[in-house]
Amino acid sequence: MRHGDKINNLGRKKAHREALLSNLAIALITHKRIVTTLAKAKALRTYVEPLLTKTKKADTKEAISHQHRIIFSHLQDKAATKELFTVVGPKIASRPGGYTRIIKLGIRPGDNAEKAMIELVDFNEIYGKGIAKAAEPAKKTRRAGAAKKKAETAAATEAAPVTEASAEVATEEPKTEE
Repeated sequence: MRHGDKINNLGRKKAHREALLSNLAIALITHKRIVTTLAKAKALRTYVEPLLTKTKKADTKEAISHQHRIIFSHLQDKAATKELFTVVGPKIASRPGGYTRIIKLGIRPGDNAEKAMIELVDFNEIYGKGIAKAAEPAKKTRRAGAAKKKAETAAATEAAPVTEASAEVATEEPKTEE
C-alpha cells in the first residue's frame, strides 16, 4: 500500500527519477518552456519551484555562493545555474511563488500519453501583456449601467453645438406609413 506517499515515481528508481528531473529542470531553465508528459510536468513543478525560490533568498555574498552550491548540487550544470541566477532570478524576484505554468496540449498519437507544456510564467510575452491590463480594476457589468450610459451620451449630444447638417436632420420629421 502507498498510504501518504505523495511522490510520483514516474515508473523509475530514485536515481533515475532524480536524473530525469534534473535534466528536465536544466532544459526548462535554459529554454524557458518545454513540452513533456503531464505527469513529468507536474513532478518537475515540485522539483524546480523550490530551486527558483532559492535564487531569491540570496542577500549577502556568502548567501549567494551558498545558494549557488545548493542549486548546482541539484542541477549539475554550470550554465543552467548561471542562467538561473543572472536571468531568471532577477525577473522572478517580485513574484511570491507560482513560477511555472502547465498547459495541457492533448494526447500523443503514438502511445496516447497526455502531453503538457511547462513554462516559466514571467518569460511568456503573450500572457505578460495581459498582466498590465489585469492590474486595472475590473469593470462592473450591470444592466442598470447601460441606461445611465445612454442618458449620459444623450446629455452630451444635447450639450454639443449644433451644426448645419445635424440641424437639418433634427428638423425632419420621421415618416410614418398610414
